[in-house]
Amino acid sequence: MFSLGRRSLRTLAIALTLSVAPVAAFAQAPADADVLDNYADLALAGYEDALSTTKALDAAIDALIATPSEATLQAAKDAWKAARIPYQQTEAFRFGNPIVDEWEGRVNVWPLDEGLIDYVDASYGSESDSNALYVANVIANPKLLIDGVELDATNITPALLQDNLQEAAGVESNVATGYHAIEFLLWGQDLNGTGPGAGARPFTDYSTADHADRRGAYLKAASSLLVSDLEEMVANWTADGAARAALPELGISAILTGMGSLSFGEVAGERMKLGLLLHDPEEEQDCFSDNTHVSHLNDAVGIRNVYLGKYVRVDGRVVDGPSLSDVIAAKDAALDTEIKALLDDTVGKMNVMADRAEAGEAYDQQIGEGNVEGNAVVQAAIDGLIAQTRGIERAVALLKLGDAVTIEDSDSLSNPDAVFQ
Repeated sequence: MFSLGRRSLRTLAIALTLSVAPVAAFAQAPADADVLDNYADLALAGYEDALSTTKALDAAIDALIATPSEATLQAAKDAWKAARIPYQQTEAFRFGNPIVDEWEGRVNVWPLDEGLIDYVDASYGSESDSNALYVANVIANPKLLIDGVELDATNITPALLQDNLQEAAGVESNVATGYHAIEFLLWGQDLNGTGPGAGARPFTDYSTADHADRRGAYLKAASSLLVSDLEEMVANWTADGAARAALPELGISAILTGMGSLSFGEVAGERMKLGLLLHDPEEEQDCFSDNTHVSHLNDAVGIRNVYLGKYVRVDGRVVDGPSLSDVIAAKDAALDTEIKALLDDTVGKMNVMADRAEAGEAYDQQIGEGNVEGNAVVQAAIDGLIAQTRGIERAVALLKLGDAVTIEDSDSLSNPDAVFQ
């Protein structure tokens, strides 16, 4: 279905009055307030889509728990993958807005020590010097000892996960909530290394296996919590929401900080280059499901969305309005053209990587040691992210924002020797 957004309508109006409007009108930059308002509208729409698809996931999890089968487990997996697409496109709203940053760790933090949650393979090991809860397995053990204090986990509830298990004992890898805890409970561990295959959790884990009822209770608690967390973030972007209200003070720098930090330090560095340097399948974001290529691609799409001020919703509707692109174009049309080309190039390279994964070579295989062609495909996408970051930095300089924009760094890119120390 074709839909004209606000930006499209504005362009049409200009075209209809071309005979009386001076050419200079095309170069008129929108007010920062209008750009920020549209930016907030994009965020609201993105988080609403993340919420609606997560509610569909929650319903699929209800069906799996009520009637465990190959079909209901697969339906829940499909719903999880569908929910990842709009959520990943919202990640461009991180870094520049502290309200989003403080919240994000509840829904998308990784990597996780999955032994905190459920059973793991013997190859996982039985202890960790950095995590006393490495194999605590709360599903099998209703009593846990955390920092010398006994925790009663008889009833597995959203509050238990959020208040007692998330980052328990101050360990960041004790991830008890969010997309990746749910992913682990749907797929189980991926024990294939850089060989083909994702996790292969049987549906009987929710019917006849030991602790099936507690496993179902954990999965439902995590799913319910994810829904409520996303409801909170949707509210933060409504007309009187805190994240939207913070924008006038944060200014255009919030957009550039989010774009640059996600491009460089986060995706290019921590999520991609680190795993490529180590050739380690554990260093991939959606490691249980082999869905990493989809997440990386949609991060790149989300960055482009905020620059263009345009987002295509899951139902096909378009949110469109005054953009950072318009601001840059009014000051330096050539730079705007360059940045748009760089963003398109990155998305194109991510699509090459994603197409390769969909054809049968998963992301963890592409980063595997000795896979020269696969490594090159991943490196090309990293190079695209780095190049677009340089374009973003030129935009920062053009707008004279200086120290107002801080782009996250990564040792994987700036000091790779440190990775091996």
